[in-house]
Amino acid sequence: MTVLQLQPEQQRRLFLVASGVSTAGSFAGITAKGWILMDGSADPFLLALNFAALALPTLIISGPAGVRTDRVGCERVLVQSQWALLAAAGLGALAIPLFEGMAQVVLLLSSTLLVGIAGAYELTARNKYCSILVGPNQLGSYLTSFSVVFNVGKLVGPPIGGWLLAATGPAWALGIDAASYLLPIASVMFLLQPDRTRDVRSTNGKNASLSSAWRQCGPTLQGVLTLTAVMCLVGFFHPGLAPLIAFEVLGGKPTDLGLFTSVLAAGSIAGGVVLQRNSAQCSHRPFLTLGGFGMITAIAQLGMSRSPGVAFSLAMAFLIGAGTAGLLSSCNLITQIGSDPVMRGRMAGLSQIAFLGGGGLSGLLVAGVVVATNLSTAFALCGGISLVVAIRWILTRGHKTLEPIRST
Repeated sequence: MTVLQLQPEQQRRLFLVASGVSTAGSFAGITAKGWILMDGSADPFLLALNFAALALPTLIISGPAGVRTDRVGCERVLVQSQWALLAAAGLGALAIPLFEGMAQVVLLLSSTLLVGIAGAYELTARNKYCSILVGPNQLGSYLTSFSVVFNVGKLVGPPIGGWLLAATGPAWALGIDAASYLLPIASVMFLLQPDRTRDVRSTNGKNASLSSAWRQCGPTLQGVLTLTAVMCLVGFFHPGLAPLIAFEVLGGKPTDLGLFTSVLAAGSIAGGVVLQRNSAQCSHRPFLTLGGFGMITAIAQLGMSRSPGVAFSLAMAFLIGAGTAGLLSSCNLITQIGSDPVMRGRMAGLSQIAFLGGGGLSGLLVAGVVVATNLSTAFALCGGISLVVAIRWILTRGHKTLEPIRST
């Protein structure tokens, strides 16, 4: 039911703004949870477990999410997943006033796990929803616009979360996280009018499976997903260990964590803007693009291992944000515009498995390295491996090109 007639361009902007608001609220909540766990134990494994609870469900859930999106329609799955996100985030907000100690930690981690499960469906459906909200010639630019909006949310969310933690305590930050999902729910249900005829759906059967999408997407997109998964497994650990990194670089106050994560987000915005302005060229040479962003991340991680001062470390954090945002957004962009519309939900699921699944495992692996050695050694090891992987793929497959598939 549409309650207000908006022009197509207004609808596209509204969807971006609504998604940005919910992203800002989410990162305010992530900041609050990270600080609670850091303040209570300073255990890197607990921090990594919190991010793993958010990211690792993609390994199991993204496949079924992609299949369901392609079968029943992206709009229906999008609304259902947004209601589930509201409920899961609300559970985390209730943990603060109702529980203490280990019970509170368990409920916070449970909330993160449920957000991860619902988020897998939401991200998958949202990617395909973009293709029915905009025309085929605008899809690449619109998808990269989401990267910029997402990272703006990452920029403003942590300071909001840090400020609320310092001023009123963590319950408000987690409450805002939950309430922020109301705007995108209302937008999709009552204000947006996508071209639903472009929502091409698959039929039941083995040809509608995730494995079928993997086989049919072709060697280039298979390589894009493989490279992204390897790079994330090696070097996408900073979201989970951000409170620990911020503690060593800046200090232990909530506002310090907010500053560090904001610098990461500022770098992510820069990476997203570069990709947005060059989306056609970047998607045309997928391995050169992915390898280039991977090299930026690797060099910055090697710089973080030296840590000559706060300013230098923050500069390297900025580059890490730019490199990882460019890598993840490029993977999403390339797999969407290079795949047939009928399998875009499943390709979004495969992309999530590559970067969020790999990132969740990376946090746990690097936490083990930190416990056995120290944070500087972990940065040096991951940066060195990432640099070798990125250079090798650029040299062997950097010349390969990809032509986008046009929707009818």
